[in-house]
Amino acid sequence: MTDDSIRLRRSVLYVPAANARAIDKAATLPCDAIVFDLEDAVSPAMKDTARAQLAEALSAQAFGTRQIVLRVNALGTAPFEQDLMLAARTRVDAVLLPKVGDDTDVAAFGYACAALAWDKPAALWAMVETPQAIHRLDAIVAAGRAATPRLDCLVIGTNDLAKDTGVFPGEGRRYLLPWLMHAVLTAKRYGVEILDGVWNDFGDQDGYAAELTQSVRMAFDGKTLIHPSQIDAANAAFAPSAQQVAEARRIAAAFAADEHRGAGVINLDGKMVERLHLEQALRLLTRHEAILQAEPRRGRGTGA
Repeated sequence: MTDDSIRLRRSVLYVPAANARAIDKAATLPCDAIVFDLEDAVSPAMKDTARAQLAEALSAQAFGTRQIVLRVNALGTAPFEQDLMLAARTRVDAVLLPKVGDDTDVAAFGYACAALAWDKPAALWAMVETPQAIHRLDAIVAAGRAATPRLDCLVIGTNDLAKDTGVFPGEGRRYLLPWLMHAVLTAKRYGVEILDGVWNDFGDQDGYAAELTQSVRMAFDGKTLIHPSQIDAANAAFAPSAQQVAEARRIAAAFAADEHRGAGVINLDGKMVERLHLEQALRLLTRHEAILQAEPRRGRGTGA
């Protein structure tokens, strides 16, 4: 059985809100989520135009099963309030808040949201893109899980982390790995999903494939993307393999057998398998089923 609460976030595509063609094309792409960007991808002179254009697109188009996320400008900036007003009236699934540095930012965001009438409650996604965010991440996530809107997802901003610290981002991100793993551990501790940062060189497919493998092994829940050509590989990388699905089914079937009902540990073909492995198998199968159900409905539909 599938869990209706599962939201796939294997492939999360950034789309500049100032690009009308990109907005329209996003409604046809097989990504799990779309982040319409009003921050870095939109120049100051174009922000009003981008906001109006995005409002029209969100009211006129259906985006199928894709989650719709709005990346607003940072707290304390002039465009932030207008961005948040747009989010409140367009029924987005989440607001991605950039430059989060402390739990006080989570509180300030909550106050700003409470002052508006929302057509539909939206979750909070938080960018982890500054040294301060890495340093204060535990406090940020703890506050976010207790806040309204509730923190639902962390998004790593590797480009900004590298820029602000001067740390070299190449060589398999070896110098960034301690911070990335710290962020993953914090997310897992609080039950928050976490998305890896973008791969910039979308022409380098081999490099991208290697980083996807790294992302999966580090237990990220998905990857943020900058180009449609990156979607299929991300969807495949963050989906269970056929071998994993088959093994999970074997474990589930073994524990469901009459002779093993209530058993804490069983012998499965000479290998000791515990109930914790059953829990992992059932989660994997639930995710697999969610992917199977989502794919046929990924086109234009009735809304995210």
